[in-house]
Amino acid sequence: MKLAFLLAALLVAPLAVPRAAAATKPNIVFILADDLGYGDVRCYNAEAKVPTPNIDRLAREGMRFTDAHSPSTVCTPSRYSLLTGRMAFRINYRGVFEGVGGPCLIKADQLTLPQMLRNQGYATAMTGKWHVGLSFFDKEGLRITKGGVEGVKLIDYSRAIPDAPIHRGFDRFFGTACCPGTDYLYAFIDGDRIPIPPTGMLDKSKLPKHPYAFDNRAGLIAPDFDLEEVDMLFLKKSREFLEQHAQSQPGKPFFLLHSTHAVHLPSFAAKQFRGSTKAGPHGDFIHELDFIVGELMKTLERLGMAENTVVMFSSDNGPETTSVVHMRADHGHDGARPWRGVKRDQWEGGHRVPFIVRWPGKIAAGSTSDQTVCLTDVMATCAAMTGATLPPNAAADSFSLLPVLLGKADGAPRPYTLHQTISLALAIRRGPWKYLDHRGSGGNNYDKGEIKSFALPDTAPDAPAQLYNLETDPGERVNLYFKHPEIVRELKALLDSSKAQGRSRL
Repeated sequence: MKLAFLLAALLVAPLAVPRAAAATKPNIVFILADDLGYGDVRCYNAEAKVPTPNIDRLAREGMRFTDAHSPSTVCTPSRYSLLTGRMAFRINYRGVFEGVGGPCLIKADQLTLPQMLRNQGYATAMTGKWHVGLSFFDKEGLRITKGGVEGVKLIDYSRAIPDAPIHRGFDRFFGTACCPGTDYLYAFIDGDRIPIPPTGMLDKSKLPKHPYAFDNRAGLIAPDFDLEEVDMLFLKKSREFLEQHAQSQPGKPFFLLHSTHAVHLPSFAAKQFRGSTKAGPHGDFIHELDFIVGELMKTLERLGMAENTVVMFSSDNGPETTSVVHMRADHGHDGARPWRGVKRDQWEGGHRVPFIVRWPGKIAAGSTSDQTVCLTDVMATCAAMTGATLPPNAAADSFSLLPVLLGKADGAPRPYTLHQTISLALAIRRGPWKYLDHRGSGGNNYDKGEIKSFALPDTAPDAPAQLYNLETDPGERVNLYFKHPEIVRELKALLDSSKAQGRSRL
């Protein structure tokens, strides 16, 4: 009788969801939004026209960074840098991937954030947008180098993708090669294959029509790919990972990177969010993003994981030009507020992003940090959290933020911060001083188009570069290049030295 009872208990036990995490190392969830501006979030911008209660709750329960930066002003290099702790200009890559663009920027022998954590005993998973390059092959087994729709038409879907996320440190991956809503390849990747290939061209006539709807390319689309429900499917897949992990490996720590489509244009919010705000289609999309954050938190809480999980939230760069222009005009909402510039620009609006970290019992609730940090720092921070040792040839631009998070920092975590744009224009920040090693924005052209009206006068038109004091001039309106030549020389030399050494973490 007793033996039968014990056997029955053993059979039932694995199915029980733990109410408290058994792992001594914290679980880590990183939620990476796309093109979400500093001013798009209510806890960063009191004048934001879209409520963001779930993101604001993260800030109330954790630490909000007010001087955090994406590694680049566009998607692909920022994601490379987050995953490697290394600035992408060091591999001389400019631009962003489209369609079958590749190969993967991350080499097979390069240590990544997920691989580092996997080495520490973590289960690792990623859901959503990859955008760091993939290798696709044609029926002859040759890697496709042709771009656009023609390149997508050449894909042999029976062949595996050899440099997919599951070959760069993730145990599991479900997502897309590039931007889900605006690419030539509208199809989902599961692991290292596309199980349901495209069958025809995207029919744009069935999509919503509004000022934020014209960013999607005419590509090939799979029958299971719904442009308006992409993020809800990503949410479902991340929840499934969390639930399965709780059931099958309750004592094993995990790392989940949830990489959203929101709020990259086109702003196609899921049907349940249409008209849910008073800030139009893009406002509805921001609302959907906030909902996703809340649902992931609810899942962690329901599974008893929330107390032992570090949740990080940020964005890959500043807000897109079209969304800023129309949200300002149509709804009085400024996704870049209070900074100058937008996505692609070297000015603060292009790369100063929301960054929030929640870790119950470790990070003081409702705390704020004004330390200058970069998303490259996530790798060294996670290493410090988990006891991993970074080898000298890894994470060249990553500094641990753990002392800052724990309220034990006795100084700045990094000596200086590097910035780069889509054109590989570079800048460096040390203290209040920011040196831009180029003229203009480094990205967008303010001489024409819808952003022309936002151009500011050049106060030093003969200067070959720019110098700003963000303490006295946070709007970067007065170029001090000629007034402080000694600071120009120092920062220029420091930037050149960092380029020559191939690293900023010594």
